[in-house]
Amino acid sequence: MTKKQKKMFARILVSAALLVFAYILPIPSSFRIFAFLLPYAVIGWDILWKSVRSILHGQVFDENFLMSVATIGAFCIGEYLEASAVMLFYQVGELFQSYAVGKSRKSIAELMKIRPDSANLERDGEIQTVSPEAVLPGDIIVVRPGEKIPLDGIILEGDSFADTSALTGESLPRGISAGDEVMSGCINQTGLLRIQVTKPFGESTVAKILDLVENAAEKKAPAENFITKFARYYTPCVVVAAVLLAVVPPMAGMGAWADWIERALIFLVISCPCALVISVPLSFFSGIGRASRSGILVKGGNYLEVLSRTETVVFDKTGTLTQGVFQVTAIHPDQVTKLQLLEYAALAEGYSTHPISHSIQEAYGKELDLSRVTQYEEIPGHGIRAVIDGHDISVGNGKLMEQSKISWHACHHPGTQIHVAVDGEYAGHLVISDQIKPDALETIRALKTEGVKKTVMLTGDAEVSGQAVAQQLGIDEVHAELLPAGKVEQVEILLSQKSAKGSLAFLGDGINDAPVLSRADVGIAMGGMGSDAAIEAADIVLMDDNPWKVPEAIRISRQTMRIVHQNIVFALVVKGLVLLLGAIGLATMWEAVFADVGVSVLAILNAMRLSAKGNFLPGNRKKSGQ
Repeated sequence: MTKKQKKMFARILVSAALLVFAYILPIPSSFRIFAFLLPYAVIGWDILWKSVRSILHGQVFDENFLMSVATIGAFCIGEYLEASAVMLFYQVGELFQSYAVGKSRKSIAELMKIRPDSANLERDGEIQTVSPEAVLPGDIIVVRPGEKIPLDGIILEGDSFADTSALTGESLPRGISAGDEVMSGCINQTGLLRIQVTKPFGESTVAKILDLVENAAEKKAPAENFITKFARYYTPCVVVAAVLLAVVPPMAGMGAWADWIERALIFLVISCPCALVISVPLSFFSGIGRASRSGILVKGGNYLEVLSRTETVVFDKTGTLTQGVFQVTAIHPDQVTKLQLLEYAALAEGYSTHPISHSIQEAYGKELDLSRVTQYEEIPGHGIRAVIDGHDISVGNGKLMEQSKISWHACHHPGTQIHVAVDGEYAGHLVISDQIKPDALETIRALKTEGVKKTVMLTGDAEVSGQAVAQQLGIDEVHAELLPAGKVEQVEILLSQKSAKGSLAFLGDGINDAPVLSRADVGIAMGGMGSDAAIEAADIVLMDDNPWKVPEAIRISRQTMRIVHQNIVFALVVKGLVLLLGAIGLATMWEAVFADVGVSVLAILNAMRLSAKGNFLPGNRKKSGQ
């Protein structure tokens, strides 16, 4: 409990004790009002003051006003016990609500602890402790065991394990060593690290996460906005209804004034919209907190609501469903040996920094003697021409072969095909394939289990490569050989095909995915290795590049919306029923307390289920610490 909550708890205990004494002690009737006013004042003075302050600011109709009028009115008609008890139970509900909100905030506040307090800057052979904001790209920082990594960078020296649980939800430490990129916010566990900073603090991973978390509450879901507007009009309406209930029937000769005033006061207590005003935002807040513990950052409750209606999920291929790690998976020579074919390809690609070039050089596995390459020409979109050991070598795609008027043939193996020609004669081809992520197949299956109607893959790769990946994963629809503009066009078509209430989610990781992330109903970016542009454009960020988090995020969003709808229906039905009973004189002040405080407590308990620790969601796997 916070200090404020402890004070409220003490007030509740003191007020409850005074109320019991006032009820059981033989106090003369002329002094009973004062005996009950004491516990009422102890527990309710702040509600009365808030009500007065709201009236002075022109905001008359709120729950404080309703409770003040109802309880003061109860004193006026002699219902001393009921008046004090209603205020006491109302404050019990407020304390419970404060605790629930605090607990829900705690899961998100845990993320705020990733903010580093300082950085150890290495300058002129000395270590200086400075603010992370003072460190510039290119500077060298030293991170000792047990310290947070304060900025994004590349390890120059050292081996260690990094605790990434605060960012990704992964419980197992990740091994890191020289040459590896590291994210700010992780905890260095075992070894001393020297890191060259690559981004200023304002652009670092930790700064962006903190910004997302701090601004998440500002983007309200339609259900939250509805409740806010509903309460704005609902409260004055029930006050007017209570006044009419107190005045019209006795004026029409339908009973005594005291009876109808009491009914009107009960009506006011029942009508307090606490359950709706508190439980609905709390449900979204709990959902966002639950997602953050799994390494899923949701930028606002509105995106949770849209995600819950997902019926089409669109994936980028490279880096999203596949690892983005290329390997030579087939070598098919023609009139040369496998080694000669691979050697010519590796030497021709020796000056290139493209991932495919690296995969060919890795497959060759020997040190390249680039002095053998006497001429070199890179042809964008086609390949490379070079002179190697006096031979004219062409290495590239089918377009390069056709441009050189060389007869070639396609390969039946899926993947990117690299054709090689020697002195104008076709010499064979290599097949380069990207490796599918281990959880990709399980992700597609889980989405189908969650009721997603269609899965689609968009890729700039060749049709054969795209179809092969889709077939292995069971994806419904594939569109290959797309430029960024083509991906947007395909998403536009898919958006026109979905139902009116359904939504389309897109998952991508590259800078060329930013336009599609912005156009989708809900854009999901891979945060671990994803580009800054993709993360900025996305509505939801997965912090560990694991596609499995998509069905998990959908489960959390749907659980959130189920709880929101349950709370709305439960609160309205119970309040409507007790309001009717109160109006016809069948409900007492005690039923009114249940309709207000009891419904609020039950709704808050329901919302708090989202914040429960452990794998409460059906289908969650017990891996990665989740």
